[in-house]
Amino acid sequence: MSASQTRSQRKPKGEGHARRAEILAAAERIFVDHGYEGATIRKIADEVGLSSTALYMHFSEKSQILHEICERAFEQLLVMNRAVLADAGTPEERMRRLMQSYVQFGFENPNAYRLVYMTRPQEAQEAQSAAQSLGGELFGAFVCVVEEAAAQGRLRGEPRATAQALWAGAHGVVSLIITKPYFDWVEKDLLVDTLLDALFVGLLKP
Repeated sequence: MSASQTRSQRKPKGEGHARRAEILAAAERIFVDHGYEGATIRKIADEVGLSSTALYMHFSEKSQILHEICERAFEQLLVMNRAVLADAGTPEERMRRLMQSYVQFGFENPNAYRLVYMTRPQEAQEAQSAAQSLGGELFGAFVCVVEEAAAQGRLRGEPRATAQALWAGAHGVVSLIITKPYFDWVEKDLLVDTLLDALFVGLLKP
């Protein structure tokens, strides 16, 4: 694409400045498609029809964009978590709903999920810092529910190890489905329910 064509596709100044969310959505795609190192402010700006100068008015550097993508993803997950925790139910029921909401988020937001959970540390420290600051609350709340189940004598093993095993199982099914879409997967809900059933039977006492 020539420079004149790029300029002709750029949005009017006022409209461009109102598109912060659009910048973040475009950056998600570009980070996933090109990797953090391969993504540039110029590529992101061209994707949303802005000049690089206009984009710099929203974000000073691409690390700031990635951090905000990860921060927003964790905040959305935290809202979902808090809604589940506010509901009544046994520890096992809330554990299952927390895992289901986590899996649902991954399927509905595959680009953000990949950046939050599957970006290599050497590529993007910003993703790691967001995970450490906000992900701690997210996983900590899950551990608390697992500990409730332990207090009721429902666990076969140690609470934190059980929490990590359950979390790893949920993460695994999301990661595989969004990175291997060509595989002949069964219907998603069926697969997730089958996995959770197996995990709960293996890790919890009847």
